[in-house]
Amino acid sequence: MRASRLLSILILLQMRGRLSAEALAEEFEVSVRTIYRDVDQLSAAGVPIYAERGRNGGFALLDGYRTKLTGFTPAEADALLLAGVGSAASDLGIGDNLAAAQLKLLASLPANSGASAQRVAARFHLDPVNWYGRADALEHLPTLASAVWGEKRIRVRYESWKGEVTRVLDPLGLVLKGGIWYLVAAVNKSPRTYRVSNISALDVIETQFLRPTRFDLAKYWSIASKDFETRLMRERATIEVSPIGMQILRDVMPGTAEAIERAQTPCKPDGWLRATIAVESFPHAARQMLRLGTEVRVLEPHALRDAIAQEAAKVAALYKRRH
Repeated sequence: MRASRLLSILILLQMRGRLSAEALAEEFEVSVRTIYRDVDQLSAAGVPIYAERGRNGGFALLDGYRTKLTGFTPAEADALLLAGVGSAASDLGIGDNLAAAQLKLLASLPANSGASAQRVAARFHLDPVNWYGRADALEHLPTLASAVWGEKRIRVRYESWKGEVTRVLDPLGLVLKGGIWYLVAAVNKSPRTYRVSNISALDVIETQFLRPTRFDLAKYWSIASKDFETRLMRERATIEVSPIGMQILRDVMPGTAEAIERAQTPCKPDGWLRATIAVESFPHAARQMLRLGTEVRVLEPHALRDAIAQEAAKVAALYKRRH
């Protein structure tokens, strides 16, 4: 722990210039006395560090001194500083490691571009969670990440659509999709997808599994997610939607809005668009269409029109004024 702190002090002085003992103590959550001991240790190791007294004093490195810890180019370091993807690194339990790695990346840059990566990180922030969404409870995610990395078999208790089940899995990878973490794991050598927040219990079995040499996580996810969408959106509907309806769709159902824009046919009144789109089951699609109120008209199928009428009647009955 102390060796890591000594290295971090060295990098911070290199990147920020002069820093007081109090500032360093606050940064590393240690006492000022501990910082003085660390500085003495760095000096004894040959690091040209010196102290200046006074109001604006503090510790600094001799002009021109730099430590070269990696071979990253400035462009590579700038790109990697965005690799945390918001809170994803913290979710995985590697937030501290990421921060240390970023410091090392900053230290690797040439002297004339040392601030570049800091400027990138200060100006770009990635937040993968949708509006009005909340991150799932992820108490098991760090353990899962460790099992994936160590190729350790796991036993999980999982809440599926059919109820709670227990499975022994070979964890192959983790995927962050729309702010939701998914585990890709093999059962009898067949990859399947599990939502991490639906895992209620997790045990790591110390038996290692043999990871399939040809398994490609990105390729699997691309195929599996498209297959899921196809199975989910198995019905078709022809609708007409107003300009206001399109604005609503872009906010709440962006995929549907894009589909309408690709396959649109202008219709009356002016500004309205007609298109045939994919929808989920009719009861679910009816509730979605009602979100648009009178800004959408469903032409067919009649089963969906009936489902909307029935749902609307239930809403009207619920709010009917009672005398």
